[in-house]
Amino acid sequence: MAAQFIKVTASYGAQIFACYDVPGLPRTDNDLEQLFGGVRHQLRRTTGQKNAPASLVVRGAARLPAAVASRERPFTATDLAGVDTKRWRKQRALLKQRHLPRLLGRRFRRNPQVYLQKLEEQLVKLSLPP
Repeated sequence: MAAQFIKVTASYGAQIFACYDVPGLPRTDNDLEQLFGGVRHQLRRTTGQKNAPASLVVRGAARLPAAVASRERPFTATDLAGVDTKRWRKQRALLKQRHLPRLLGRRFRRNPQVYLQKLEEQLVKLSLPP
């Protein structure tokens, strides 16, 4: 077993113990897991759901950093007013794009016949000559 450990450790080389070379780099991912767990717990308490809301998956790229940053310090209206609007719009478009498949799936589950009829009509329009 020791020979296997030495072989695997040697194959990783310097990367395996990089946490000791970089100051401030956590030694384990426990702190990160605890941070994510805290955000999930906070969302469960605010929404009243037993599990974290599904929107955390869709909007997690925006919600998670916001939750972590707001724990560090409170933000004022002045801080939020100084945001680059181009980057904000780009982020909103990306979040909207990620939300679209969930929205379409919900429409299908509510009324499959109407949803499929609309798709069929769009397909016929595309196949007909102008």
